[in-house]
Amino acid sequence: MTVLSQDRVITALKGWTEPYLGLDLVTAQAVRNVSIEGGTLVVELELGFPLGGYAQELAAEVRRLLSAVAGVQKVEVKVSSRILSHAVQRNLTPLPGVKNIIAVASGKGGVGKSTVAVNLALALTSDGARVGILDADIYGPSQPRMLGVAGKRPTSEDGKIIEPIAAFGMKVMSIGFMMNEEDPVVWRGPMVMGALEQMMRDVRWGEIDVMVVDMPPGTGDTQLTMTQRVPLSGAVIVSTPQDIALIDARKGLAMFKKVNVPILGIIENMSTYICPNCGHEEHIFGHGGARLEATRLACEFLGELPLDIAIRTTSDAGTPIVVSQPKGKHAEAYRRIAERVWEKLQEADQPRG
Repeated sequence: MTVLSQDRVITALKGWTEPYLGLDLVTAQAVRNVSIEGGTLVVELELGFPLGGYAQELAAEVRRLLSAVAGVQKVEVKVSSRILSHAVQRNLTPLPGVKNIIAVASGKGGVGKSTVAVNLALALTSDGARVGILDADIYGPSQPRMLGVAGKRPTSEDGKIIEPIAAFGMKVMSIGFMMNEEDPVVWRGPMVMGALEQMMRDVRWGEIDVMVVDMPPGTGDTQLTMTQRVPLSGAVIVSTPQDIALIDARKGLAMFKKVNVPILGIIENMSTYICPNCGHEEHIFGHGGARLEATRLACEFLGELPLDIAIRTTSDAGTPIVVSQPKGKHAEAYRRIAERVWEKLQEADQPRG
């Protein structure tokens, strides 16, 4: 009779690569405990990203793997997650209670950055992360409407610390909460930065795993100043496939690199359009340009998102597609991108703990 040993278990775990980490679970330091009693094996795994429904899938895959180990009669796999804080720019201090801040940026307006930002944040929330979203687009705040909370006003018990607005399990802050939707913001740079500093540091964010920052479009003074003052764990660049958008996306990527913010990857938005009547696929803005650009710049290509009326109408209605159609193909595309973002975040540096 073969005696089950821990060495056999570890060898089996080393032989399987976890798809999101690109490493085996032992090398990724995800194995927290292995206990053996007779032919019964109990393995405890802990991963550094939100798991959502993937926890059950991972547990089933590891059970299948270990059931084939000689001497195993019964396998129990326990899966949990512990989201870690990752390094920021060397001269900045992380926000208290905020483990990670991810900027969602674009080199130009009109590429769907805000729609991507809100659905990415909601995808992270659906996977079990505690999420905040900061609408840093002072001149064109859109998150209040997209999240169905336009017209709400934040409160403050002491006149100093602001309570964020809650939406779909997230904490939200935007200059759009402070003014009427139709009113223009006619501010110079110092006023803009003062408002952004207040929304970031004078808000009771509490304990959150990730803050998604919907950045202003472009690479001007406000954007550069934000990259120098906001303690960022990484940045995501959004672009359409067309050449003019990619030129500007390249500038945005270069801006983050100048201040040593890791580029987590590029997303190609409005990648393809499929006619709802006949099913014909059309590449209105071209196709594959962002993927080629990512290869050329040696950064990750996070995925493609379509040009689809459902994504637009659900956002306009205040119920973004990740929450209004959570089992649909578009929500799944956002979740896959969210998983890739976490994977790249873990690769970007050694966690602080």
